[in-house]
Amino acid sequence: MTPEASRTIDVAVVGGGPAGLVAAQRLAEAGRSVVVFEKMPTFGRKFLMAGRGGLNLTHSEDFARFAARYGDREARLLPMLEAFTPADLVAWARDLGQETFVGASGRVFPKAMKASPLLRAWLARLEALGVSLHTRSAWAGWDADGALLVDGPDGREAWRPRATILALGGASWPKLGSDAAWTGVLEAQGAAIAPFAPANCGFEVAWSEIFRDRFAGEPLKNVRLTCEGRQARGDAMVAGYGIEGGAVYALGPAPREAIARDGAATLTIDLRPDLPAETLERRLSGARGGQSLANHLRKALKLSPVEVNLLREAHGLDLPGEPAALAAAIKAAPIRLTAARPLERAISAAGGVRFEGLDGLALRARPDVFLAGEMLDWEAPTGGYLLQACFATGVAAAKAAGEGLG
Repeated sequence: MTPEASRTIDVAVVGGGPAGLVAAQRLAEAGRSVVVFEKMPTFGRKFLMAGRGGLNLTHSEDFARFAARYGDREARLLPMLEAFTPADLVAWARDLGQETFVGASGRVFPKAMKASPLLRAWLARLEALGVSLHTRSAWAGWDADGALLVDGPDGREAWRPRATILALGGASWPKLGSDAAWTGVLEAQGAAIAPFAPANCGFEVAWSEIFRDRFAGEPLKNVRLTCEGRQARGDAMVAGYGIEGGAVYALGPAPREAIARDGAATLTIDLRPDLPAETLERRLSGARGGQSLANHLRKALKLSPVEVNLLREAHGLDLPGEPAALAAAIKAAPIRLTAARPLERAISAAGGVRFEGLDGLALRARPDVFLAGEMLDWEAPTGGYLLQACFATGVAAAKAAGEGLG
């Protein structure tokens, strides 16, 4: 048997993140011979990074609302999300010995609150299924005869899988492996690729020096954010460069697209979303006496120092003293966003291989090659939606590859 013949296999999976590993698991469970190539020294590096915040696997909200979180890609992803639902992801984790719980926000976490136990159990399961796992093995495209080229520890190898799944990641956190170095190879195969852009990222704000130095790292709790008609409710964080946090990420692409179009975007902050302006006005109409405005706001509305000074950043140092005007200022504090944070600092990326140029999940030029995960052109906010779509597209790619093998 020639060395190349010995590397003939049913399915090669390129990429050792969640999408690639779940595809490998599904195919191995179906009796297929599977090899996984990962260019980094270990598997699941971005998965482990996500686990630092507790590993938000998915979300427990109503499924229709869940699916809508994917914006203009909902219709494309819906069949895959229906085939591998949040409940399926919870059951998968339980099967690997990791029970989950639902947090107060509806987010779903493993009880261990980290990724490493789950990843260890997962890799052990793959090995038990006979999956061949290769690290330090970078995909190098195909040769003239169509063989899959892999640069491994012992040099370049040619493999001849009957089907290939590419789960190469997007372009955020490149130091963890997802550097989008694959774009040129796939463009040469006729794939249409939307430019990558930062998603789930912070935005730059030209804070005054005093505000930045005093309040960087301070939270804005339970606020409502509005940008370009899009609203989000939750917490945000003042950063030295600007603003970040879950409520900011939940606004989706609206701030980024407004900045690209107009050079800046206006983020409007409602510091007391549970109270109508009339209630604020009534509370502010009480006797102020000799109190400073900051003390009056603290006592009447429990505004924190960072909130009071954010109002000054938004409306100018001289806040209105008249109750109705002050209430309006609290309900709508405009902040000018000037730029999204760099792609390498974003939690995820927008852009990637467009679904419109694929046959399902298969490359048109190579119908035995299927794509999955973040390298596809979709985006979603944090909250479990990112991992859920990675798993769902990985499962869908495995199904398509298995059907192609007959």
